[in-house]
Amino acid sequence: MVNTDSPQAGRKTPFRPLRLILVILLILLLISIAAQWYGEYVTMPRYCQYPDGVIGRVKRILNEKQPAGDGDRKPYIIAARLMFLAPRQNDESQDGYIERLQQHIDKQCR
Repeated sequence: MVNTDSPQAGRKTPFRPLRLILVILLILLLISIAAQWYGEYVTMPRYCQYPDGVIGRVKRILNEKQPAGDGDRKPYIIAARLMFLAPRQNDESQDGYIERLQQHIDKQCR
């Protein structure tokens, strides 16, 4: 027996994919903005303490297969984050990239 007393008995809520897509796009946009803010205002100032050491580690990461060897890997992970925040361009030479990283750090540390 079907209960017909309920006003919702015969109606179904329509699926609105456009609304769902807009909500997902908004969430992705907010995540992207938050990540950029965090990278610029929280992560980048950390490189101001020892910019030469970080640049030296980036050079080792680019040139050596195992730059840390058996030693502490944390400084190299920090340098790799810098490479993530300022990625190398496709046609950019290694020296040009290192120079651009140095300028990027100098600009953030002012």
